[in-house]
Formats: sequence, structure tokens, C-alpha cells
Amino acid sequence: MSDRILAGGLLAAGLVIAAWILAPALHSIGQSDHYVEVKGLAEREIPANLAIWPLVYSATGNDLPQVQATIEQDAERILAFLVAQGFKPEDISRSPPRITDKLSQQYGGDGAVRGSRYTAEATVLLRTEQIQPLRRAQQQAGELVRSGVVLMHQWGAQTQFLYTDLNAIKPDMIAEATRNGREAAARFAEDSGATVGRLLRARQGLFSITDRDPYSPEIKRIRVVSTLEYQLVDD
Repeated sequence: MSDRILAGGLLAAGLVIAAWILAPALHSIGQSDHYVEVKGLAEREIPANLAIWPLVYSATGNDLPQVQATIEQDAERILAFLVAQGFKPEDISRSPPRITDKLSQQYGGDGAVRGSRYTAEATVLLRTEQIQPLRRAQQQAGELVRSGVVLMHQWGAQTQFLYTDLNAIKPDMIAEATRNGREAAARFAEDSGATVGRLLRARQGLFSITDRDPYSPEIKRIRVVSTLEYQLVDD
């Protein structure tokens, strides 16, 4: 009988000790069901570090060799203009001219060509890291028109301003987004009578690069939004 009483006492003591050991773990398991999902935002305005300026120009006439000579002369004028603005010759490239013959495009009719028969288009492309000098050169491009160069506004040939060094700022922006997300989680937890626990999971959003506004495309707005889940611990 005494052996049974002793065994029962030991079993009860073991259950008490086990409950004391497992209680925090069970409490932790219960707490893991309480979490908050927040968005962390990081945003910066950074100057573009690369510009691509296509200068599209044209010449017309009825004598093809003369049209070709005009295109060559205009290319030299554009090259001289860009070099005078301080750009490096190695940053400037040229495309071959595209010739349109109106007569070859006619079907039937009397064979008469109205206006100039030949139209030639070509492009001088400037690719440079000198952003502000490029902006100033664009404001002075009227000099080319006054010298006889027919500059064209062509769809798809607008100046592009790019930012190419995103990897250099990614770590700081991700850290900033995480800090902002934790601050948002802390405010939510305070309103809920809890505190922020460990980070359960995080999903980094895509980085976006847009113009700050339509009038200053050389200034880029870089943005990233991270989605974060934090454990909430009841006070």
C-alpha cells in the first residue's frame, strides 16, 4: 500500500514539474498566433547619372547626292556643337541615314512627285553622365536650327534620363523600410495593449524608379515597399 502511495506521489510531483517547465512554451505557442502585418516604405529623390539624347535630323531634295551631302554636313554641325558644349567625342555616335524615295512608293498615277522626291533622316546619339551640361545644351539647340539643321521631334526619340547605380543604395533603403515597418507595428501594438515581438517573415517589394515630375525628368524618385509580419506579445 505504501508503495502505491509513494508511486502516486512521485507521479503527481512529476506532473507538477512538467507543467511548470512546459507552461512558458505553451504560452509562447499561443502568442505566435498573434501577429500584425505592416508595410514599410522607403523613398528617395536622386539625380539621374546617365542621359541619352538622340538628335534626329533630316534633309530633303530631288538630287540624291545633294541630299546625302546635306545630311553629312548637318552631322558635322551637330558633332561640332556637342563638342563645343564640352561633351567627349567618344560619347557621341551616328546612325546611317534612312532614305525615302517618294517615286518608288507611288503606284499608278502620272509619275509626278509633289514636293521633294528624296527625304533622308539620321540620328546623332549622345550618351553621357554629364547631366546638367546636357540640359544646358538642349536649351541652346536653337543654334543648330539657325545654322540650317532640320531637327525633328520624333516619337520614341525623346531624351532619356536614367539612374543605373541602384545596387549601391538598395541595402540602406531596405533597412529604412524595415525600420519604418517596425515603427508602424509598434504603434499598432501600443494601441492593442501589446508589444512587438520577433519578425516572423518579410517580403521585399520591387524597387520602382520614376521621374519626380514631368518637368524635371533628370531627378528620379526611387521607392520600395516591404511587407513585414511581427509577432505581438500581450503585456
